[in-house]
Amino acid sequence: MTRRTSFSGLLLLLLCSCNKSKVPAIPASPGSLSDVFEAYWNGMNNNYLYWDIDTTDWDKTYAVYKPLFAVLNDQDPADLRKAVGYFRQMSGGIIDGHFSIQFTYPLLKDSMIYPVLNRKLLAPDFHSPFPYPRADSGYLDSGYVSGGYVTTGQDRVFAMSGTIQRRCLYFYCDKFALQEAFESDRVNGVRNVLQYFFEQLNTLSPEIRSLVIDVRNNAGGNLADLNFLLGSFISKPLAFGYTRYKNGNGRLNYTPWIPAYVMPKKNSKALTLPVIVLADSYSISMAEATVMAIKAMPNSYFIGETTWGATGPISDEALYYGGPFSVYNYFSVYTSSAEFKYIDGRIYEGKGFPPDIPIPFDAGGLLNGRDRQLEKALSLVQ
Repeated sequence: MTRRTSFSGLLLLLLCSCNKSKVPAIPASPGSLSDVFEAYWNGMNNNYLYWDIDTTDWDKTYAVYKPLFAVLNDQDPADLRKAVGYFRQMSGGIIDGHFSIQFTYPLLKDSMIYPVLNRKLLAPDFHSPFPYPRADSGYLDSGYVSGGYVTTGQDRVFAMSGTIQRRCLYFYCDKFALQEAFESDRVNGVRNVLQYFFEQLNTLSPEIRSLVIDVRNNAGGNLADLNFLLGSFISKPLAFGYTRYKNGNGRLNYTPWIPAYVMPKKNSKALTLPVIVLADSYSISMAEATVMAIKAMPNSYFIGETTWGATGPISDEALYYGGPFSVYNYFSVYTSSAEFKYIDGRIYEGKGFPPDIPIPFDAGGLLNGRDRQLEKALSLVQ
């Protein structure tokens, strides 16, 4: 029987059906750097979600690096640095867009391994993040609302909403903690933005011809926001893909693919307006889920750049066979807890989700107050 659940509800579903079995605790300190290598290799062998599509030869990796780690001395700072280099080399081809290694060992705290970022830095179209949106650029009509919020985890969130030329309703956020901000008992600017946006959405002026959701330079965040924000645009569950988890320690032990849905809010109505989403190469994780869910809606467009390529959800490392894990007191590994497949049957992990209308990043135009991606969105609906 197929179970219907929202994308954000999948964690609850799998908590009941796919609890991680108990494994022996790893000692706080290893006997050697060879032990650290073994723990990391086994952790990736068991926890990594993408062995079905990743081209890294993990068995060959063991054969090559096991003897290299065997001769390292964990009391020698030079050998510790050499070990970091080996971990970077052996992980360089990992496709998971979330994957990173963060060192906690005192002598290595300034080290970090982030393969997807390293590959992006070498890409010919690489550019630095840009602080969207430019409210002072003249696009937004007077009366727009903007504001910030500091989450319980001390992340800063910024949001903005307004109309453009009185015919487009615009919404931007740089992180997803919208529901938290909206329900917080603390006064905050993001709640003011959301109140304005939902009011405009519920009492649409006849002049409004399109809705633009801007998630450029959005690093992701809380999956609950998928229903909280997009649930206002639909009147029935919206299927936009599938997820699956690991159900054992074997590389290819997977659950069946489970449909992922965005669920409508109570009394919400389906939008008949075109919905246009703006995203760029720094739209990551939950921002990518937002793009893909909007693209599953009728009469929708995606303008901008291919997204980052971190589409798999992340959960608490204790809940499932796959996902984040720690290696002694040396480092923690951040990696997807689930594999996501879009409704077209494709997996965009490590590659990013492509736009319908590619508009490359234009630093010169933006610095001079001209946003060509936004202008293209406005030109689609006259």
